[in-house]
Amino acid sequence: MIGRLNHVAIAVPDLAAATATYRDVLGAKVSAPQDLPAHGVTVVFVELPNTKIELLHPLGDKSPIAKFLESNPAGGIHHMSFEVEDIYKARDQLKASGKRVLGDGEPKIGAHGTPVLFLHPKDFAGALVEIEEVARK
Repeated sequence: MIGRLNHVAIAVPDLAAATATYRDVLGAKVSAPQDLPAHGVTVVFVELPNTKIELLHPLGDKSPIAKFLESNPAGGIHHMSFEVEDIYKARDQLKASGKRVLGDGEPKIGAHGTPVLFLHPKDFAGALVEIEEVARK
């Protein structure tokens, strides 16, 4: 069902500092910051040869990332994202196997402009998992 690892998301208290570390210290290519009001975050993508790192920063006080950073003030890994070919088929298979989809179960458009869903961490060894529909080439 799942394809390749699309990205690992890290919640950061200081987006500019985290971006500078990946760009200036590690020499990675980084994207411009992108606000995603529907998700309550600002994101920067760090491009790697085999995947991406998504730096997440709260966009507003009601952001789920703000709540995450209250518990983890230094930041930390927030979720990992896997690619799927058909998000509805994947969702239905996951639900049929007893796995919980967060929210209302309907995909939302993510940072890449593609449908995404989040899966309950208690069903995946304590890790928050995102599935993201991508077109196969």
